[in-house]
Amino acid sequence: MQSLELLAPAGSLETLKAVICAGADAVYLGGTMFGARAYANNFTKEELLEGIAYGHIHGRKIFLAVNTLLKEQELETELYDYLCPFYEAGIDGVIVQDMGVVDFIFQHFPGLPIHSSTQMTVADKEGARLLKEAGISRVVTAREMSLSEIRQIHDEVGVEIESFIHGALCYCYSGQCLMSSMLGGRSGNRGRCAQPCRLPYQVNGGKETPILSLKDLCTLPFLYELADNGVYSFKIEGRMKSPEYAAGVVSIYRKYMDSYLDGTRRPVDPNDRKLLEDLGNRSGFTEGYYYKHNDSKMLSGTTSSHSKRETPEIEEIRKRYISGQLQEKIYGKLILTKDLPAILTVWNDSCQVTVEGEVVQQAMKQPLTEEKLVEKLEKTGNTPFAFEQLQVELEPDVFLPVNQINQLRRDALEQLEQKILAPYQRKNSKPLDLVSETKYDSPMQGGIRYAVSVEQRNQLEVVAFRKGISDVYLDSMLYQRESLLTDLAADITKLHDYGKRAYYIMPAVFRSHTRSFYESIWEKMEQIGLDGYVVCSLDELSFLTISHPTKKMLIGDSRLYTFSNRAADWFYRNGIIRDTIPLELNKKEVMRRDNHCSEMIIYGRAPLMVSAGCVHKNTSCCDRRMQLTKLTDRYHVDFPVRNVCAECYNILYNSTPLCLWKEKETLARIHCNGYRICFTVEDAAQTEDVLKYLLDQEGVAPEDYTNGHWKRGVE
Repeated sequence: MQSLELLAPAGSLETLKAVICAGADAVYLGGTMFGARAYANNFTKEELLEGIAYGHIHGRKIFLAVNTLLKEQELETELYDYLCPFYEAGIDGVIVQDMGVVDFIFQHFPGLPIHSSTQMTVADKEGARLLKEAGISRVVTAREMSLSEIRQIHDEVGVEIESFIHGALCYCYSGQCLMSSMLGGRSGNRGRCAQPCRLPYQVNGGKETPILSLKDLCTLPFLYELADNGVYSFKIEGRMKSPEYAAGVVSIYRKYMDSYLDGTRRPVDPNDRKLLEDLGNRSGFTEGYYYKHNDSKMLSGTTSSHSKRETPEIEEIRKRYISGQLQEKIYGKLILTKDLPAILTVWNDSCQVTVEGEVVQQAMKQPLTEEKLVEKLEKTGNTPFAFEQLQVELEPDVFLPVNQINQLRRDALEQLEQKILAPYQRKNSKPLDLVSETKYDSPMQGGIRYAVSVEQRNQLEVVAFRKGISDVYLDSMLYQRESLLTDLAADITKLHDYGKRAYYIMPAVFRSHTRSFYESIWEKMEQIGLDGYVVCSLDELSFLTISHPTKKMLIGDSRLYTFSNRAADWFYRNGIIRDTIPLELNKKEVMRRDNHCSEMIIYGRAPLMVSAGCVHKNTSCCDRRMQLTKLTDRYHVDFPVRNVCAECYNILYNSTPLCLWKEKETLARIHCNGYRICFTVEDAAQTEDVLKYLLDQEGVAPEDYTNGHWKRGVE
């Protein structure tokens, strides 16, 4: 039977010890920096080092979350010093979202396993293949993936798979959310999500409801199927949850994972399901996306709060896993011979140490007895060890002071601990002075270039003949699948006739059903005259560079995050010609960046969320008609939501468009490769007005707009 890993969260040292006691094979946690749960207690440096040692003494793995996006200065001046002590202490792996961080770790911390964060949004075998070739040892799947899609990764890619099995679900595809960031400056990409998705919203003026809030995930009823379909690491969400919650959830899943491993596959006890509910749930549980693409039953309904109940079973969890102490079985042998040093040997299944104490004396009054020696030596106290068996060999009438017996025990246990930990420790990190920068020449020369992206036909009709625009990005949602090749070819011809380059924006999410469609038309797609593609995900980058390599230009969308030069370099080395400057950087951070291969969005409604859920379906019906729905928040602010039926996802846009043209003098100093104007929900007249303002410097700025993060940035 294959081995599996039960992976538990820990927001504190107390929780780490509790989940290990409850049966976790591995623990993931965050330190004081760069973790996606900035508001958890998290671990100080000393606590984290203690946690690593504690885990290794008990034969468990400890993974460190370094899964935020890092700015240039953080990556190149702070990350090395932060990671180095944990690397040397033997941290078993790091969880990473940022490809710049991936590149940095490979360069400076050889041999350190890297796990892709779920925020990399790997939603297909294509992205998993790309990450495996990039050296990632484990892929954490997007929570929206189905069992069959996970099985494809297992069968065709052969990389270690980690998937979530219990806890909170985001409404947005992992890593695609800018809602908290744009609305309140608290970025989910930086570990500070304020969870605006849990708030109630009106849909098209109707009753307020938490339409973006999902129930908690619970996979206990089909845990065995997850293992059958290739999941290796079973991840519980909850770094901000209590020790009772984390240990209790671990203990229940441990029972059924063991049942799978021993082949018995016991049915789920209703009492275990009830205990999970008592530990905490959000309006009950959902099976998530493993069997369904979306479902209104996933929604939390009238409440989005997390509720729990105090029960005798939870009190028992406290006593057993939190108040109790986990100690490893060891064996020992003490030899006391007159006029020779006392000798104590201790060992476990893998290590053995022998220590010498003071010289054994002739007893003057009360000689030592075997019973008394065993009593003293077995007092291992707060150490991680307890004697399972202890042998004593002593000559008659010998004596050794009690303090020397205690010291002998302390020395032996300390040395045994050091010997157990030694194989985990490393000393081969590469200092920062070995950093080398790679520069790439921009493929575009001359004056500033304007690119315009369009999502609607009426926008394209305005943009096509407009002077001053060199590149037009045609969003996939412009087309019906049945007529995609014909209609796209006609649009390309029209744009070429007007002297413009034509690029196709790939879908925001590239799931298996989307990949299958593009595979079926790809040979013809490559022959209709496109100048290139705008790439929105790692899955698409793999599709376009590995499985179906194209010679056309690839432009990285803002969803491929390049917070640092190193991150941008990684994408350049892997096929991207131009990247898009992230929307969460402020002007000072952008100006510190090397932007000569980068495009800057100067106008457009930011896509705050891309979701597998469908607001239209969940409040009306699934009629497969692409349309706009209006969400209204508690401040009476409206957010348009578009349902993209061909790919079956929703895009929730910001309430107001970004417009930076009043900052054009500063924009000129960032030396970017080009400016991008993004049209989303605008009609033809609005499209024309925006172009007049931005290109002709006529008219006025949009009546209602935002500077985004240009001035404030994110923490």
